[in-house]
Amino acid sequence: MPPTPSPAPPPYPVAVVGIGADGWAGLSGTAREALRGAEVLIGGARQLDLLPPECAGARVAWPSPLRPAVPRLLAEHGERRIAVLASGDPMFYGIGRALAEERGPEGLRVLPHPSSVSYACARLGWPLEDTEVVTLVGRPAERLAASLYEGRRLLVLSADAGTPATVAALLTDRGFGPSRVRVLEQLGGEDEAYVDGVAGTWEHPPGDRLNVVAIECRASAGALRLGAVPGLPDEAYEHDGQLTKRHIRAATLGTLAPAPGELLWDVGGGSGSIAIEWLRAHRSCRAVSVERDPVRAERITRNAERLGVPGLRVVTGPAPSALAGLDTPDAVFIGGGLTAPGLLDACWEALRPGGRLVANTVTLESEALLAGRHKAYGGELVRLSAAHAVPVGGFTGWRQAMPVTQWSVTKPSSSDVRSHMGDRR
Repeated sequence: MPPTPSPAPPPYPVAVVGIGADGWAGLSGTAREALRGAEVLIGGARQLDLLPPECAGARVAWPSPLRPAVPRLLAEHGERRIAVLASGDPMFYGIGRALAEERGPEGLRVLPHPSSVSYACARLGWPLEDTEVVTLVGRPAERLAASLYEGRRLLVLSADAGTPATVAALLTDRGFGPSRVRVLEQLGGEDEAYVDGVAGTWEHPPGDRLNVVAIECRASAGALRLGAVPGLPDEAYEHDGQLTKRHIRAATLGTLAPAPGELLWDVGGGSGSIAIEWLRAHRSCRAVSVERDPVRAERITRNAERLGVPGLRVVTGPAPSALAGLDTPDAVFIGGGLTAPGLLDACWEALRPGGRLVANTVTLESEALLAGRHKAYGGELVRLSAAHAVPVGGFTGWRQAMPVTQWSVTKPSSSDVRSHMGDRR
């Protein structure tokens, strides 16, 4: 049978037009021409209302939820000239991403407008390249906590008129009550307005839903200082003693070596510290924490929210059975349950070629298991220990913590290497 021909590409690229609070008056001649020539105009109701009657195409408001509707609407109007309205720059936390995923970049003609972030930096006199942007549109407010550092300047893309008060409350709760908070509304429009205050004493009522929150981070006296590298203070975590301690944790994360976009399995999550600090390494990192104890699993979730990584997925159940169906990991950390039948084998089989496996233990039984695997599969076997100075009568002495044995190994990428660890016992 002859091969099935590929479907013909749509006859017209989708025009994706950025529009600001200044509406039609702020658009370039090219953007206006694209909107006038469109047979179908898709956008939010507020954006569609900004267009004059000369834009005669059929107007279609985005339904909610928006993302699942994108392929359907593009298919319904695929033979017609489509223009999609977007807020500001369509490719900056905008609809442009979803459209590019559906049509491909060659199927789009993107005509950006200055983003609200560009306007905000222009009004504040902040260098754009030195300003971190956090979006809370469709995302939990807790993710802001991962960006709070003394002296940092942040811009928050608000979900609605209530976001500024939510941000102020979070800042105060996380020890950043003295931070200056400014709300910039309707940027670029005739009704542009500003509200200024301090997070810890924020009493302003909700204003316009179209706003950006500017934060100049200032920590309270005595606030727990959290660094930007692995090894957060143990006090940052709620735990019941099942916690990879600070210095061991820093060494473990260094061995795991998180990179942007990678997925970690944290098996035997305890308090979730390894997964949490993996996620804090880069905003695009992903992690799953597997914990058999429901109480500890709930605690992991609370720790993740408090430390700014609410996207941590927590799976409650015993490993290896709880690992079934999870996405292929780039790295696996095993912090507990090493002697569970089949656990190491399951983790090794699931790991992608070139991925890293790191296992820590303090027991002789698990240490013997790791020594055997090291002999069979190579990698690196190290013993980590730390001692803390403590009072001894009127003097000071060292108190040794339990040493940790750590095995780390990279899974071979060669196709002729057997992947099942149990084959070589």
